[in-house]
Amino acid sequence: MLNLSHKKLDVYKISMNLVKEVYEVTKKFPPDERFVLVSQLRRAVVSVCSNIAEGASRISKQEKMRFYEISRSSSVEIDTQIEIALVLEYLTTNQIVKLERYLESVFRMLSKMIDNLNNSKSQ
Repeated sequence: MLNLSHKKLDVYKISMNLVKEVYEVTKKFPPDERFVLVSQLRRAVVSVCSNIAEGASRISKQEKMRFYEISRSSSVEIDTQIEIALVLEYLTTNQIVKLERYLESVFRMLSKMIDNLNNSKSQ
């Protein structure tokens, strides 16, 4: 693997932990959800870390911000899908504690990164 700068970002490291957790919990979902909710959750979580990596590789602030916004939007998608899994009783409240902690951290960090890029554009 390449030794790239995005791998040093805390938000990237936490998003990789989120990937691991999502893959773990979705292993236990009903088989008929494999091509629906499991697939959606896994694609969204992969999108989070992929867009962080791609955004970090961009030179222009506008491009960086666009990829970070996509990543943050995928975080919101994950939150909704976790809530659906909870409502459908595929997950318990206790099972989502770690997911929520990672997800909240990623969302907060991405929001701060986007704000910082916005503020540096106007200066």
